[in-house]
Amino acid sequence: MPVLVMKFGGTSVANLDRIRRAAKRVGVEVAKGYDVIVIVSAMSGKTNEMVGWVNETSPMFDAREYDAVVSSGENVTAGLMALTLQEMDVPARSWQGWQVPLKTTSAHSQARIEEIPTDNINAKFGEGMRVAVVAGFQGISPEGRITTLGRGGSDTTAVAFAAAFEAERCDIYTDVDGVYTTDPRICGKARKLDKIAFEEMLELASLGAKVLQTRSVELAMRYKVKLRVLSSFGEQSDSAGTLVCAEEEIMESNVVSGIAYSRDEAKMTLVSVADRPGIAAAIFGPLSDAGVNVDMIIQNIAEDGRTDMTFSCPTDQVKRAEKAMEDAKAADAINYHDLIADTDVAKISAVGIGMRSQSGVAAKMFKTLSDEGVNIKVIATSEIKISVLVDRKYMELAVQALHDAFELEKSA
Repeated sequence: MPVLVMKFGGTSVANLDRIRRAAKRVGVEVAKGYDVIVIVSAMSGKTNEMVGWVNETSPMFDAREYDAVVSSGENVTAGLMALTLQEMDVPARSWQGWQVPLKTTSAHSQARIEEIPTDNINAKFGEGMRVAVVAGFQGISPEGRITTLGRGGSDTTAVAFAAAFEAERCDIYTDVDGVYTTDPRICGKARKLDKIAFEEMLELASLGAKVLQTRSVELAMRYKVKLRVLSSFGEQSDSAGTLVCAEEEIMESNVVSGIAYSRDEAKMTLVSVADRPGIAAAIFGPLSDAGVNVDMIIQNIAEDGRTDMTFSCPTDQVKRAEKAMEDAKAADAINYHDLIADTDVAKISAVGIGMRSQSGVAAKMFKTLSDEGVNIKVIATSEIKISVLVDRKYMELAVQALHDAFELEKSA
């Protein structure tokens, strides 16, 4: 039988009533003739609660025990979902990561999936099981320890299963009914997209859109897994939600598909760095080693053998970045006069595959912000994205103005 993967996020399984609602959706797909793999998150709020317990118990915790604790929320949900389906006379069984087994690296709390053997689950499908309810977010290391995949890891679990089992589609059920042109809470004109290309979704996810985890989109693009994002509370139909698919499956699209934002950005500037070959490596090597996620990078024109280097990073990584630069300076790897951190900025990005073939997008974006009196601090571009850093107080104004300027409320 064809396989369908259905993933339910924390809000979709927040209590027993919602688990029953989700189970009914699974039952509908089973009735259509699918063997279904259901990936579940922990009930809403449970993971945060357990992380709090770990931090309170052991501030400098052992990551292996952290994983053992925080992975338990998904186990509870998987068992309850399987029981609910059994009460509906749907043959179902729960599976923890180690039972599949979902094999990962040993990087506890940030493990990466290495292999998902299909033999065990397929054997049970062959014996009459119709639904495998798998605890998301977790796997097993080569040492036999439980691992977790990082926040949002259940999305990655779902896409990886869809790839491994060559599923017809991977449906991600969440508390929103699809992917929007921007955040509807900021812009009332935001429009739900029927389809969006993998590359666009990847950019939006990495730039602050919270709908899908970045790694899940990367996997879907690599293995050509059709993703559908839809609400677990809305209508259930084959046309519901947003389909994330290959670019060639989208007949027409706007030049700009969406406006993303991230309010938790910081702009850091190394003032008066020696301008010499290898200086960029000397700066960004230690930042990488310290786990700082650098995004936008600007180097000023050199004067008298010195230059300024500006980069952006998440606000919660500023202290780490400062220490990495101080340590590099102390080791004589780099020399600079000052390190200035501006934590009162936001990143605004316009994303669209149409940028490849149409010019003038950057000019329109910059003029729109200028007309609104918004000063641009840093600019970064790629083939399908233009990002700017602006003062955080202008974030909502900038998002609304750009959404209007590119007429995103209208479909192509």
